[in-house]
Amino acid sequence: MMFWKIESMADVFILLLLAVFVVAAADEAPFIGVNIGTDLSDMPHPTQVVALLKAQQIRHVRLYNADRGMLVALANTGIQVMVSVPNEQLLGIGQSNSTAANWVSHNVVAHYPATNITAISVGSEVLTALPNAAPVLVNALKFIHSALVASNLDRQIKVSTPISSSIILDSFPPSQAFFNRSWNPVLVPMLNFLQSTGSYLMLNVYPYYDYMQSNGVIPLDYALLKPLAPNKEAVDANTLVHYSNVFDAMVDAAYFAMAFLNFTNVPVIVTESGWPSKGDFNEPDATIENANTYNSNLIRHVLNKTGTPKHPGIAVSTYIYELYNEDLKPGPVSEKNWGLFNANGEPVYILHLTGSGLVLANDTTNQTYCSAKEGADPKMLQAALDWACGPGKVDCSALLQGESCYEPDNVIAHATYAFDSYYHQMGKAPGTCDFNGVAAITTTNPSHGTCIFPGSSGKINGTLVNITAPSMNSTSSDSPAQKLYNSRYLSISMLLRVVIWILAVL
Repeated sequence: MMFWKIESMADVFILLLLAVFVVAAADEAPFIGVNIGTDLSDMPHPTQVVALLKAQQIRHVRLYNADRGMLVALANTGIQVMVSVPNEQLLGIGQSNSTAANWVSHNVVAHYPATNITAISVGSEVLTALPNAAPVLVNALKFIHSALVASNLDRQIKVSTPISSSIILDSFPPSQAFFNRSWNPVLVPMLNFLQSTGSYLMLNVYPYYDYMQSNGVIPLDYALLKPLAPNKEAVDANTLVHYSNVFDAMVDAAYFAMAFLNFTNVPVIVTESGWPSKGDFNEPDATIENANTYNSNLIRHVLNKTGTPKHPGIAVSTYIYELYNEDLKPGPVSEKNWGLFNANGEPVYILHLTGSGLVLANDTTNQTYCSAKEGADPKMLQAALDWACGPGKVDCSALLQGESCYEPDNVIAHATYAFDSYYHQMGKAPGTCDFNGVAAITTTNPSHGTCIFPGSSGKINGTLVNITAPSMNSTSSDSPAQKLYNSRYLSISMLLRVVIWILAVL
């Protein structure tokens, strides 16, 4: 092991910078958040909302205002919060620096850092929803940011404004996309502001509407992020890049539209995206199954860090629209049915979240399972399967030929049975569904036919089990080192250790 000999305060400073950099890098990981609308006839109390967020492991939320009750309830939870300047307050803030400063004082400074506010959304889709306020939008952004600077919070809290993807014209092929030129007098200074402050473009992306308005040109599977055969993918004729879904194409269109205006280093964050679970008679594709498919695929796509064809590997953090169905929303039936949950906290549907960990595993009955990841290396799956049925002490007799779970006879199916059995033997403890990265938690019951998985009943062979976990330092070559803590927690632990060590040395 190598040690750094501390000879000066400069060495101390460098060590602290390194430690902070490690944690900051972990925070750069893509995330899934949710929008919290309040147009409900029976809006839950803020403490109930926060309880649901905690139960669903939701760590990022966007509020459409800066409601004091919600901000107080979110205090000391660690949940990262985006607050919003409502459109109706935009004109006042965009015309008065002091009004903006007052807003920041009351709605941000008064709650920070107990409430982990990380961003401010100044208005929402202002260019299309409130065009008369567009002339003061950039001033509003600057005034809010100036107030943050005055409070020394400009590095911790980003300022931006969500735009509708509808202002991007000729969005396919993405390489030809450009913003509606009539908005350039606003967009150019806005992008200048975002670039100079290190902020991001907030983009609302709704493949549902693109699909509905395409008159059959956009296939449903392409809108739902379903896997497509290469010959079914859309091809950008200019770049020869293949696109397998509307979401990626629209995000890349935003990047190309910014590049058209000579802005190439402003990242994109998607502030709204989702799919309605119910619609009017003329909205036949607003169904629970499609909503489940879209949101499940979107979550998996973002968290897998796939990125987009223009920026592979650079995932686009996304806020799902939305947490609750809003029954008071005006408009068609679909407008009231974008939520993941009803007002009473019951899920509208159970997301299929293989590969997402526990984020939004919204089965309130806590029915979770451990499944082999799609596309995992077969050799790694086999090694993990051998370990589970050996040192892991899983009873794999059901996988023998002629037994209930022998079919289908492939490594993915057999590994899923063994992984899920181990996961439930260990009481679904953190880190017990990883197996060197080839397994993930899901809310989809993998049982099939007469093959009933342990998690379906909470029992194995009719008996409740309590097996001591084998050592994670097992010398077996097939033993997957179980990752009990993810990299962010390890980084934070490392930072604390460095700080304690430095204080001890001093």
